[in-house]
Amino acid sequence: MKSSVKSVLAVDVGGTSVKILATGQSERRSFSSGPTLTPRRMVTQVKKLAGDWTYDVVSIGYPGPVLRGRPIAEPYHLGRGWVGFDYGEGFGCPVKVVNDAAMQALGSYMGGKMLFLGLGTGLGSTMIVDGVAEPMELGHLPYKKGTYEDYVGRAGLERHGKKQWRRYVADVVARLIAALEPDDTVLGGGNVKKLEALPPHCRAGDNANAFRGGFRLWEEATLARAPGLTRIDAQEG
Repeated sequence: MKSSVKSVLAVDVGGTSVKILATGQSERRSFSSGPTLTPRRMVTQVKKLAGDWTYDVVSIGYPGPVLRGRPIAEPYHLGRGWVGFDYGEGFGCPVKVVNDAAMQALGSYMGGKMLFLGLGTGLGSTMIVDGVAEPMELGHLPYKKGTYEDYVGRAGLERHGKKQWRRYVADVVARLIAALEPDDTVLGGGNVKKLEALPPHCRAGDNANAFRGGFRLWEEATLARAPGLTRIDAQEG
């Protein structure tokens, strides 16, 4: 990316809230999301909330699959209209859209083969192998009488209680580590703080890493390697 890009507005769209932070700012801002949030309403509220910030470009972490910088399926926990929406036109500047777990994973990456799992409204998932990030939808794979997300997402926490939810998290994480054999496993998302202890071979992420990942998307070291993939240099920023 050209060095003329000086400031990035990172937008982390979640099932319960939308969080934003711009380059050079120290405190994030947020507003509630939920099943009535459409992309147009999201853009309007973000622009209003960031009204006194300056930014040249926007990074959006989207809670669903993204291909070639565009959402390809409607989000499970928000309103409709996200597929096909023109985000660049909405914000009036260049915009990059990636899966929300991928954006947080990019901000968490330290090298090698990393598995990122986001414990939030659902279960976000991304693999980064030697700097190449590939968002995945592991949360929707079958597990017990539903999917992984049904048991370790917010609904599973509310349905089964914190104690049983922690057992399910430990089991799901162990299964995914065994299957994917990462060098490094990061557990992020808003509900990671509800764990008494991290599962073996894991480290805790931080929701703030989503913003770091959003900023990294526009760094010169970030190169498109293939449709839907992102190249990131772990030594940068």
